[in-house]
Amino acid sequence: MDQERIWDTETAQRYDTPGTGMFAPEVLDPAVTRLARLAAGGRALEFAVGTGRIAVPLAARGVPVTGIELSRPMLEQLRTKADESTVPVHLGDMATTRAPGEYSLVYLVYNTISNLLTQAEQVACFRNAARHLTPGGRFVIELWVPELRSLPPGSGAAVFHSDPSGGYIGLDTFDTVNQHVVSHHFTFDDTRQARLSRSPHRYIWPSELDLMAQLAGFDLETRHADWQDSEFTSESTSHVSVYRLPARS
Repeated sequence: MDQERIWDTETAQRYDTPGTGMFAPEVLDPAVTRLARLAAGGRALEFAVGTGRIAVPLAARGVPVTGIELSRPMLEQLRTKADESTVPVHLGDMATTRAPGEYSLVYLVYNTISNLLTQAEQVACFRNAARHLTPGGRFVIELWVPELRSLPPGSGAAVFHSDPSGGYIGLDTFDTVNQHVVSHHFTFDDTRQARLSRSPHRYIWPSELDLMAQLAGFDLETRHADWQDSEFTSESTSHVSVYRLPARS
């Protein structure tokens, strides 16, 4: 399952869910508000900009936003909402593609760093972020905490969401040796038919993420459980981590 096949035209056309899910105001607005604050009046670069879920409203707040995106169909969907002058986008992968200019903020949200399936690629992503940033610039990552405690003994799979009345069940299968997980999304209606989509990921523990950051020259500035700056604890299921390059001497 390579990423370009996963993020195809069909996926792009049904990716946006205005007003619900990841597009719900209570999910979207706090992220945009905090990123605008972290940009501190400078330019922002979004890795894996997708259909512009974050970039479009962030640009509407007055933050100049550029994107990097691997999928042409996702970019085409973004273009129905914002033109090239509003949100310029460079086609390519987030680990190696270089966007012109320098930025005060690079961000990578909604677990997307896990789409890079090797540790080496994930480290390269941090280094690519550092290449784009001015001294003192920030790299922000939103990522889930691996929920291995939910695995029954001897099992390699766990249900992460169950809503039969809404026609959706989500199941994760784990390869704990390689830190790989495949998310299986089952959608169905009143008929006997169901639809399955799958996405592979490499999960990262917060401490491993911090080491990747150090290898790229970053220091951890803050870590919270969400975009509203809630305390990150051992019970948190996700985190927003802000890394910062040293300021120029």
